This record gives sequence, structure tokens and C-alpha cells, in this order.
Amino acid sequence: MFSRVLAFWQQAPYSPLNGSPAAADGGPTSSPSPKSWPGVTALLASRRIRLLVPTVLIICIFLFFGHRYDALSSLPAGWRKEDSPTSDTGAPTKQPPIWDPSTGAPANDGTVDWSRFAYTQYVTDSHYLCNSVMLFERLHHLGSRADRVMMYPAQMFNPNAAAAVPAAANGRTSDDARLLMKARDEYGVKLVPIQVQRREGADETWAESFTKLLAFNQTQYTRVLSLDSDSVILQSMDELFLLPPCPVAMPRAYWLYPDNKILSSQLILAQPSADEFARVLARVEEAGGNDYDMEIVNYLYGDSALVLPHRPYDLVSGEFREAPDKHGRYLGNADERWDAVAAFNEAKFVHFSDWPVPKPWLDIEKTRWSKQPDCFERDGVASCVEREIWNTLYDEFKERRKRVCTHVPGEHLRRRRQRG
Repeated sequence: MFSRVLAFWQQAPYSPLNGSPAAADGGPTSSPSPKSWPGVTALLASRRIRLLVPTVLIICIFLFFGHRYDALSSLPAGWRKEDSPTSDTGAPTKQPPIWDPSTGAPANDGTVDWSRFAYTQYVTDSHYLCNSVMLFERLHHLGSRADRVMMYPAQMFNPNAAAAVPAAANGRTSDDARLLMKARDEYGVKLVPIQVQRREGADETWAESFTKLLAFNQTQYTRVLSLDSDSVILQSMDELFLLPPCPVAMPRAYWLYPDNKILSSQLILAQPSADEFARVLARVEEAGGNDYDMEIVNYLYGDSALVLPHRPYDLVSGEFREAPDKHGRYLGNADERWDAVAAFNEAKFVHFSDWPVPKPWLDIEKTRWSKQPDCFERDGVASCVEREIWNTLYDEFKERRKRVCTHVPGEHLRRRRQRG
């Protein structure tokens, strides 16, 4: 290619500076002397040069983008099975660039000390233990750089006695220990034994949710990102650790907006400190019968938190069950048209919230098919894309739970009863 271009350049007839015109009919022309190189105007007037310049530019553009295929591969993908929330191969995926605002340099080139940051999970029982391990497995698959910390009930696992507890033994304690060791050994999770924080209130469902607030006491880290475990992570959220300093950053509970302008505790980015933890504990002591983790953080930080955009950091699964004209709260405006595929592709964190459909690890089949999203007509064509996405979320949660949490306590008994 380049030899042909060079030959083309050498054969190009130039008009000499002395004004002697080149033969227009293809006849012989006099060769320019060393002092008679062509001028810019004469060069541009040459038909061959006018053809050559675009050719060279096209070649340069092709070579440039040929070496930049890695950047193009980070563009948003379409709605494909391989891009679904749990299409794992087991190996961590390549991360797109993340920029550190303090240095102006890529954060994945070694300039950021990621050991200062951690994703945190709290565990209260065996079901939520499995959910937490599933989230950490997902972070491992996505190649997240921050540490992973699991706060678990101390009675579940004694690391010093782990060798004396056969992982294959029957019983709830050994199953819990096996999962904790799997999280530690396969997904790099740091295990922190705790006492579950429980307070009686009006709703038994949230009685132990105060345990989440122990994230404020993980002072070995500059910043922690607490995520509810009844969720699925679709994309890495490492960039949140590099936000400007603030005690707390949270998204709004958009599904309650604007009637209730409150923050969602499904995702909390916190800067742990002794002072902040003391404030949290003091407020917990004053909590009323209807006050739980969400009420505590809103009381303390409702007017001072850095508000994260719920797009893409806090999408609830029930959004896909809404009618096409009922997504104004999620979209944030009345002019944007709802696009289920676009909403799914932009989301990084989806929380399972589908009342009256139970949580996905419970028996949802009784209500699932009657409560799944409807199909709608769009531009004269029937579309069931919301139903497909919603069912995919539940199906792949179930599949991952089986794969990650093999021998989940109670599962073998349930399967035995189903077989009769």
C-alpha cells in the first residue's frame, strides 16, 4: 500500500515555480530544477494530489481506530443475552477507564490506593448470607478494585476452628461456614464478625436492619459503599469512591418522589469515623416504633447528603411492571419517552422491590405469573420487552443462587419434598 502511494507521489507532475505550465494533454514537461519546487497553490491544483490527500487521510483514520478497538468496545451494548445481568464466565471482565478527580489521571493505572475503599454487606441469617456472597461474586466477576467486607454474625463462623468444621458436613452452622470460607477464598472477601443489631418495632421485617449502620464503624476504610443484598449489580460502581468528600452520599427514593422527598438506604456511600458512628448510635437509641435504618439516615443526613442520581444507581425491579406512561418518577421528566431496554442498559444496581411479589429467593411462583409485566402495543406492534427483562432478572437470580450457594441450608429438604 505505502510503496504504491510513494510511487504515486514520485510520478506526480508539478507546475514549476517559473510559471511554465505542465502539458495538459499528457505531453512531456520539463523537470523542475532543485530551486523550482512547486508552490502550495500549484500542488493543490494537481488532480493527482487532490486524489492522494483524501486517500492518505482515510488510511491514517483506519490505522488510528484500528489501534483503538479497546475504546470502542466500551460503548454501551444492546439488549443481548450475553449482556444480561448474570451472563458470567467466571473471569473478571475488563473495566472501562475511571478518572480520579483529585489527580486528573485514570484511576486504574495504579495512582489510586483502592485498599482505602470497600463494598460492605451485612448478614443476619443464612438466606441473606447467600445473597451477600452472590453480590460479592458479581463484584469479583466485574473486576471491581475496592475491598469487599462482609459483616456476619460471630456465631456463624469461627475462623480459628474452621479446620475442625468439615465443609461437607450436614447442619446449618457448617453450611454457613462453608459459604463464608467460599466468599473469603474465592472472592477475596474480608470477614468481620459482629453482633446483629436488633430493635423491636412495628414491622418485624426491618427489626434487624439497624445492622446495616455498622458500616459507619468500619474506620479502617476512608470510604465504604453499603449495598442491600436483595439486589443485583449489573455494572461496577467503583467510580463512586472517587466522588468529592462528604459524610454520606445516597440516591433519592424516586418511587416516593415528589410526595416524599427522602433518601433511599438501599445504597449508602459513607465516610466511616468514630464521630459519625457515635451520631448514628445516639439516633438509634432515640428511634421510635416506626424508625428503621432508612429513617435514621434520613434524620441525620436528609438535608446534608450528597444526592446520587437514581439513574443509574438505584432502579427497582417493579419499575418494569409500570405502564409505559407511568415512568415519570424514574425518568425525572415528563418529556422523555420510556425505553425499557435503555433503562436496563444504563442501570448499575437493581433492587428487588415488587410488592406483592415476594423476594426472589422465596416461593414466588404462586404470584409471579399473575404479576409479571404486561405486554404493550408500541407504534402498532405488540411488545413484551418489559416482561422479558423482568423475568430475566428473576430467572438469573435463581440460577446464580443455585450456582454460588450450592447446598444452601434447607434447599436439599425442599427439593426432597418436591420429588415426593
